[in-house]
Amino acid sequence: MPYILSIDTSTDICSVALFQGTEQVAFRESAEGRSHAKILLPFIEETLKDACVRPDQLQAVAVSMGPGSYTGLRIGVSTAKGLCYSLDIPLIAVPTLQIIAAGARPALPSPDTLLCPMLDARRMEVFTALYDQQLHEIQPFDAVIVEEGTFAETLGKGPVLFCGNGMEKCRELLSASSNSHFDSTPISARNMGEIALQKFNNQQFEDVAYCEPQYGKEYVAAKPNVKGLH
Repeated sequence: MPYILSIDTSTDICSVALFQGTEQVAFRESAEGRSHAKILLPFIEETLKDACVRPDQLQAVAVSMGPGSYTGLRIGVSTAKGLCYSLDIPLIAVPTLQIIAAGARPALPSPDTLLCPMLDARRMEVFTALYDQQLHEIQPFDAVIVEEGTFAETLGKGPVLFCGNGMEKCRELLSASSNSHFDSTPISARNMGEIALQKFNNQQFEDVAYCEPQYGKEYVAAKPNVKGLH
């Protein structure tokens, strides 16, 4: 079975997992936030060392492609691309929301429940999508402002498990429906193994030269608040 290195830096959590097939053989994670640039490469080195796997034994690198933090995604994707280029191995892109859905599957309350991962955007806005229990996309990701009745049509058809770091701020509104269920499992590279292996077997690879993160929104730099700068 192939060795696939999985990287997620889409939120404040930085995580690296090494899989042989779908079996996790080594793992590193930190939730410190804003330290991805400092810790990601050491995490990769430590993960490979823990598993006694050389870089040239890797057969692919999988990376969370967004939506998510602009800076975090840039760090993760550029690192993954550098590894793939230097090792001449394929790059696998995994949607961030699909990773969140994968991590929430153990909390599914019934066989007909849909997964609705949510990433915090701002105020009452979230990036969200819908997946079935096999992680097939039912509804593509979009930026949604959550208000009363936002998911009424979906909840009217059956149970939905809301998950991800954007879920908690929406819980009160969503709790009005008896079909609403919630899971707070944080995103992690340890939940990328099954998705990455399936893409590897199907040869769903990215062009290392042109692959870019899927931010969800156009990045707008903040105006510097320094005296003398205008």
